[in-house]
Amino acid sequence: MIKLAHEELTGRIIACAIEVHKALGPGFLESIYEAALVVELKRAGLRVEQQKPLPIFYREVMVGEHRLDLLVEDKIVVELKAISELEDLHFAIVRSYLKAAGLEHGLLLNFAAMPLTVKRVIYQSVS
Repeated sequence: MIKLAHEELTGRIIACAIEVHKALGPGFLESIYEAALVVELKRAGLRVEQQKPLPIFYREVMVGEHRLDLLVEDKIVVELKAISELEDLHFAIVRSYLKAAGLEHGLLLNFAAMPLTVKRVIYQSVS
């Protein structure tokens, strides 16, 4: 069996997201789920940064800034949605965030779905 990198950490994050989803259910704004997930992640003893600024560079010039929904343990980007269904664009966006942050692993969570939709997103640079 293949072991995924950060499998234990992503498992803990997913367990926290499931707890939030069970308690709140679908129907709230994304910001409500984000705040609740931060509470749950901290209760689980995880280090989490909310709305972490991420500078975006083009040809070594900073051209803008994005804010990551959550960054857990400086390893996993967590992007939250509260929409009817995930689209390919959402996966492409998370991969772009991972590339800009110099990270490889992310989670895309959709709290509007029943059950909670959880997707792992991997970015591997082509060097």
